[in-house]
Amino acid sequence: MSTALINLVRNGGHQVRRRALLTSRLLQDDKRAAAICPSSTSVRRTSRFDLDGSGRPATWDSFGIWDNRIDEPILLPPSIKYGKPIPKVSLSKVGCASHIGKRKENEDRFDYAQLTDEVLYFAVYDGHGGVAVADFCHKHMQGFIQGFLTEEQNMELVLMKAFLEIDKAYARHAQLSADATLLNAGTTATVALLRDGIELVVASVGDSRALLCRKGKAMKLTIDHTPERKDEKERIKKTGGFIVWNSLGQPHVNGRLAMTRSIGDLDLKKYGVIAEPETKRVQLHHASDSFLVLTTDGINFMVNSQEICDFVSQCHDPTEAAHLVTEQAIQYGTEDNSTAIVVPFGAWGKYKNSEVNFSFSRSFTSSGRWA
Repeated sequence: MSTALINLVRNGGHQVRRRALLTSRLLQDDKRAAAICPSSTSVRRTSRFDLDGSGRPATWDSFGIWDNRIDEPILLPPSIKYGKPIPKVSLSKVGCASHIGKRKENEDRFDYAQLTDEVLYFAVYDGHGGVAVADFCHKHMQGFIQGFLTEEQNMELVLMKAFLEIDKAYARHAQLSADATLLNAGTTATVALLRDGIELVVASVGDSRALLCRKGKAMKLTIDHTPERKDEKERIKKTGGFIVWNSLGQPHVNGRLAMTRSIGDLDLKKYGVIAEPETKRVQLHHASDSFLVLTTDGINFMVNSQEICDFVSQCHDPTEAAHLVTEQAIQYGTEDNSTAIVVPFGAWGKYKNSEVNFSFSRSFTSSGRWA
C-alpha cells in the first residue's frame, strides 16, 4: 500500500493522485466486505461507494477531500500513518485581520508560521497595560515552542512548558529594565499547533479564544479565565487576592485585571494570576471540519461563537472571512482592538447557514464572554 501511494505522488497531478488513491482503497474495502458478507437479493449491501444505500455513488466530498474549494495536495506520510487522505494546510491560504477599534493603540498581536516540516503555529495575543508583553510573545513564543518540540512529542506539554518559560523570560527582561511600567503589562495568549495536518492542540490563558467549525457548528476549544469561574476565583482568594466589581458589573482581580491567567502582570503573580494554560487536543476530520478561528476579546464580547462560525461560512476565502468577523464586531459596537485568524480545513465551504442575517437586529444577550 505504501509503494502504491508513493508511486501515485510521483506520477501525476494531485487531483488524479487523490482520486486514484481513494478508488484503490475503496475497491479493496469492497472486495473484503464481499468476502465476509455474501450478497442477498432481499437486503441491499451498502458499500462505501453507496454510503446511504440510495444507489447513488458517494462523492469525493464524502471522504473529506477539499473538492476544489481550496485545492491542496494530499500529505503522503500522514495519510499513510493515519490510514486516510489528509490534505495539506497551507499558510498561504490563512486569513487574518486586526482592527484598532476606538483605542489609541492596537495592543493585539497575531502570528502564524511553519515551525517544523510537520508542525504549523497560529497565535493571537491581546496586550493590556501596554504592548510590551504582547510584543515579547510575538517575538519569542515561536522559539520557545521550537525548542521544546525537539525534546517532547506531546504538544500539550510543549505548549505548557513554552507558556511558563516565556513568562519567566519576560519577568527577567522586565526586572532588568529601567521601565517600571513593564511590571504591570500583560497579555492573553491563545496558541494552536497543527501537526501532520490532523493533530490540533490549543493552549490559552486569558480571554482570547479558539473555535473549530465542525459540520457548521461552533466547537469551543478554549474557556475564558475570568473571576466568574469558581475554580479561578478560589485560587485568587487562596493566594491573598480579592475580586472587585466595577461600575459595569465586571469583576477584576485586585480591582485591576479582568482575567485570572495571563503572561506578564508580574505585580499580580503572588495573588494567583498564573501563566499556566489550559489545553485541548482534537483530531481533525477534514470531511466535517471547515476551519479554525482564533479571536481576541474585541470580537468575543460582541459576536458569539456560533455567529463567528456562521459569518465565516458565508465567505469565499479565509482572508475575506477574517475581515468580515472584525467588521461585524465593529458594527455591533465594539470599541476594543479586534483580531481574527481563520485557518481553512477540508470541509471549507461545505456547510453554509442560509439563515445568517447581517443586520443590526440581533440579541446582545448571547454575546460577550458567556457565548
